[in-house]
Amino acid sequence: MAANPWARNPWFETVTEAQRRAKKRLPKSVYASLIAGTQAGVTLGDNVNAFGELQWAPHVVGAQPDRDLSTSVLGQELSFPVMISPTGVQAVDPDGEVAVARAAAARGTAMGLSSFASHPIEEVTAVNDKILFQLYWLGSREDMAARVERARAAGAKGIIVTTDWVFNIGRDWGSPEIPEKVDFKALLRLAPEIAVKPRYALDWVKGGKVTIPDLTAPNLTPQGVPGPTFFGAYGEWMGTPPPTWEDLAWLREQWGDGPFMVKGITRLDDAKRAVDIGATALSVSNHGGNNLDGTPATIRLLPDIADAVGNDIEVLLDGGIRRGSDVAKALALGARAVMVGRAYLWGLAANGQAGVENVLDLLRMGLDGVVMGLGHKSVHELSRDDLIIPDDFTRSFGHA
Repeated sequence: MAANPWARNPWFETVTEAQRRAKKRLPKSVYASLIAGTQAGVTLGDNVNAFGELQWAPHVVGAQPDRDLSTSVLGQELSFPVMISPTGVQAVDPDGEVAVARAAAARGTAMGLSSFASHPIEEVTAVNDKILFQLYWLGSREDMAARVERARAAGAKGIIVTTDWVFNIGRDWGSPEIPEKVDFKALLRLAPEIAVKPRYALDWVKGGKVTIPDLTAPNLTPQGVPGPTFFGAYGEWMGTPPPTWEDLAWLREQWGDGPFMVKGITRLDDAKRAVDIGATALSVSNHGGNNLDGTPATIRLLPDIADAVGNDIEVLLDGGIRRGSDVAKALALGARAVMVGRAYLWGLAANGQAGVENVLDLLRMGLDGVVMGLGHKSVHELSRDDLIIPDDFTRSFGHA
């Protein structure tokens, strides 16, 4: 018998295994881009590790034979409370965001599509009718309004505006070298990395024709107009003055009465401002540890934010989710649902669309196991009474 019976099985049993397979399959620079984080990685680590400080208080008798994991978020009916968080340039797989959208649809959930996605929104909404289009404040108000209208025309069900980014540079473990475009010069430079990852290279060959990864952002321009390169768009974003709350209120008006999320909330006063501008939802997020390093883990911030505004707005959590039990802990502390980023990207890198479905299945099974172990019939019954919470666990700042 093989030492590891899962070694040759395309199905993986944990998100950590998906990460290992992604690292094994991808060229070094490509894999490094999926680790991300910034500075010393303090927030990156705390996002994940904080979940381990929370313990369960399970029953041993009274498990319910049938359990309901379904919920609704931003007007969308979800089979379970896990959504795909918007992440840019998913060119770790030829089908990228389209593969992710198919996986989310197959598992009955919604997907946030990044402004920096590598596939046009029209291709993504064609395979999943629960798409929420994510915007950064980039360019003029006229540019922003045009993107909103394109998303509406494509069938997006809601808008996510991401606010948590300060353009920090430098990682203690090193940053990957990512070319502005994959031309002959870039391929020559990356050749040694690609040569030792033949499976990855072969994935980009279809019908005997080589497909070159497209590092452009097609959703930042009108439909049919070539998008800027990722770094060109990034440069414009860096040069755009950051939005004010008045800008976000204007953007909310552009979208109308439809679902509208403010992503990147960590303070109580900012949570209250999101309510004031008429947002439908907010995501407690520190950009997966990619914003201001030293910001506390989002799960530490969630309880007080949920207490402060949870009756006025849907509260979601983004950051550090690796297991179904993490999902359950977030729900118990007041989240309506969670958004996942790195976990599904590792699944995509490990096994394409099937890998993303694999990750979503793992999160669903893990969540169901917790609901069963706690004797509940529904995810909506999860509460802080189910948890053993250390006295110094939570963090809170800003006045509601």
